[in-house]
Amino acid sequence: MSWKEAAEPVLTRMPSVRRPEGHVPFKRKLGWTAGVLVLYFFLTNVFLYGVNIGGNDAFGQFRSILAGGQGTVLQLGIGPIVTASIVLQLLGGADLLGLDTDDPRDQILYQGLQKLLVVVMIFLTGLPMVFAGGFLQVDPQVAQNLGIGVMGVKWLIFAQIAVGGILILFMDEIISKWGVGSGIGLFIIAGVSQKLLGGLFAWPSLPGQTGLIPTWIALITGSAENVPSLLTSDGIQYLFLGDGDIIALVTTVLIFAIVVYAESVRVEIPLSHARVKGARGRFPVKLIYASVLPMILVRALQANLQFLGRILYSQLGDGMPAWLGTYGQAGNPTGGLFYYLAPIQTPGQWMWWTGTVAQEPWQVILRVLIDLTFMVVGGAIFAIFWVETTDMGPEATAKQIQNSGMQIPGFRQNTGVIEKVMERYIPQVTVIGGALVGLLAVLANMLGTIGGVSGTGLLLTVSITYKLYEEIAEEQLMEMHPMMRDMFG
Repeated sequence: MSWKEAAEPVLTRMPSVRRPEGHVPFKRKLGWTAGVLVLYFFLTNVFLYGVNIGGNDAFGQFRSILAGGQGTVLQLGIGPIVTASIVLQLLGGADLLGLDTDDPRDQILYQGLQKLLVVVMIFLTGLPMVFAGGFLQVDPQVAQNLGIGVMGVKWLIFAQIAVGGILILFMDEIISKWGVGSGIGLFIIAGVSQKLLGGLFAWPSLPGQTGLIPTWIALITGSAENVPSLLTSDGIQYLFLGDGDIIALVTTVLIFAIVVYAESVRVEIPLSHARVKGARGRFPVKLIYASVLPMILVRALQANLQFLGRILYSQLGDGMPAWLGTYGQAGNPTGGLFYYLAPIQTPGQWMWWTGTVAQEPWQVILRVLIDLTFMVVGGAIFAIFWVETTDMGPEATAKQIQNSGMQIPGFRQNTGVIEKVMERYIPQVTVIGGALVGLLAVLANMLGTIGGVSGTGLLLTVSITYKLYEEIAEEQLMEMHPMMRDMFG
């Protein structure tokens, strides 16, 4: 008996959001999307009962990518969903699942397997986060009031985290089936946009760092305090790398411009209808063909590695081998393997000449090179996996063109012929696009961005927003011309 037959009774009974039976009006889709977004913001402000305020964020600088909120019901964010996707992509890429996504029965099994893996990842991520020291600290007063002890409160905290992980899974499914776009993408946009707006407009009276606009208002009016002379090297550093954030502003604007431009760069393959004379079209192969979403998988892999390092340190303490990792008071690696595997997040982590880096220059350079290699190579590899597992590869694309009745002018109307033509463009563009996105993410982190948003988070936000705009335009077109629905599927 195969694993599919053994697991089918479980996988087919996994709870799921019912698909709409007919066409969902655009206004209703917007309503579902807005409702889920409001629920997301609400849950990121519902703090875990029984947790002391404080403690290290287990995801640290990866928080903007993995969404959610430290110490809230959505503590795990989209981490379990992304990690489950990585596992499925690796298994699917190695052809170990034996599932045909064109078969409706196998589609149900795949979706059920994905949900089961998400639940497993909630336990694998949530349990160490609660029971390992330093991440979520139990409030002893709550333990005393409830009379269940510290261990009982820990299980209560984990139950809240698990519920939040399940909720975000179904919130993503609701948007995918009843709303506009992707729930994961929407949550990333929401989290990054909050940080961007805070980085621009946060006033000194609010907790956290003062925003860019209030800082420059204070500089222009002369009310800014503790500002070095702008004619000295310290003053120039203050304007460009400090609170002036000039380089961060330029980097943020450049990332927006580059991603929007890259989304418009494409190779267009001409198509014509085999039976309808004069009916022509084009199949676009964009430069960022696999989109920026594979970057979530790369950064999530790094986040899980860093999470593993922090768990080991919390358990071993000073007994942890120095070659494996040494950690500072903030819980960040300062040496060893986990230091070199940690991505560069801010300019202060690699500009050793400014005096903000404790490591030797060669150590910093090695860390930058490892991060660059990890992102460029990982971006290309995960882009290939993404294309193959989402039916965007040459074979799947050729079948789609063939089934639509279209053909490439000058070539026989044959799936194999169309596939060979697609193989000239799709694999190469996929690798180039994935590597380019990885390079941009590292450069954005190294130069800094407004609000301290990670380069990957900014890339994801711009790309997802651009695609969301295209999808909304497509939905409006179908609302105005109902016959277009058949064309768009």
